[in-house]
Amino acid sequence: MTDRDRVVETARSVVAEHPPATTPQRAFLGACFDAGLAWVHFPEGFGGLGVAPGLQAVADGILQGAGGPNPFWLNPMGYGMAGPTVMAHASRELAAQLLRPDYVCDEIWCQLFSEPGAGSDLAGLATRAVRDGDTWVVTGQKVWTSNAHKARRALLLARTDPDQPKHRGLTYFVLDMTDPGVEVRPLRQMTGEAEFNEVYLREARIPDAHRLGEVGQGWHVAMTTLMNERTAIGGGSSVRGSGSIGTALRLWRERPDLRTPALRERLVHLFARADAARLTGDRQRAEAGERIGPEGSIGKLVGAELNQDVHEWCMDALGVEATLYSGYEPRPDGSPPPVEGEDRQRMFLRSRANTIEGGTSEVLRTILGERLLGLPGDLRADTGRPWSEVPRG
Repeated sequence: MTDRDRVVETARSVVAEHPPATTPQRAFLGACFDAGLAWVHFPEGFGGLGVAPGLQAVADGILQGAGGPNPFWLNPMGYGMAGPTVMAHASRELAAQLLRPDYVCDEIWCQLFSEPGAGSDLAGLATRAVRDGDTWVVTGQKVWTSNAHKARRALLLARTDPDQPKHRGLTYFVLDMTDPGVEVRPLRQMTGEAEFNEVYLREARIPDAHRLGEVGQGWHVAMTTLMNERTAIGGGSSVRGSGSIGTALRLWRERPDLRTPALRERLVHLFARADAARLTGDRQRAEAGERIGPEGSIGKLVGAELNQDVHEWCMDALGVEATLYSGYEPRPDGSPPPVEGEDRQRMFLRSRANTIEGGTSEVLRTILGERLLGLPGDLRADTGRPWSEVPRG
């Protein structure tokens, strides 16, 4: 039996024994994890089967095609970023503790990277971690942290040696968000939601056993997270017609009164772009092996701009109806817009963040130019200088 046949047989068995339509979500995801279909390239016993990562698309096509949930949308930082980073850099004991609760969504994750003074220049971050025996004491501020208000765990990058150049003085940790030194403050968005947050760390304590990678090697670990983040965001689903293009297709089917030849032509082009992005993501996953590199930025860059164009098409199709949105007042995150049918307007507003979050389109183009095309790099005045000596405004 080939690895592909094994994945197909395993996925079909899970669907047959745990039909998604009648199985509680947590139980279905637990069955997927135990069968090795969570991250198929992980070792057996850790949510995987030890096969090529490209076969994840095969498993997902069967599981989600049968109506199963997409784990990325349930726990994006947990599934797309924390899982691969933990598997690559944590001890086996810590990985065994964290991976199953992550996948079944018992523990939602967030990512404590960006700071008020370190967004695109992530390596310039100022949050400090100081060792105290077998514990690290962390003080600082993070911002634009999606799902921090829901999260139990966080991926944290902090500075442990300010006298090293900025990329070499960082260390990577898993933080318990229930620690009394953690304060989360929501940031209200124009959709009316508050999925982004500021996070204040006031002597939050982390066991050294929850450190990922060696002390001072946090930038190396962070690259695993960032490359997986961009691949996860840009890769989308392996199911044809899913994601944002599915929203446009449903609108076209449900509202024949809105159809015009011009809208149809635009929709055909958008569908072709979406399918090309989907197939490119599948090909990259199949070819990547265990390593996800800068090519993951392609999917995120293309997907972000595609999402914005798709949702803009939806607004153009709705015409004057697109202005009917009464959801700007603050409301609990995850609650639907106050008027039925306004979710398309909400997604249009939300999509404006796509070209900023997870690496701006400008940063991604720089990565692709320098690291894939070999173009000359930007001038960097702080190269080689200790972080403590670099002027900050």
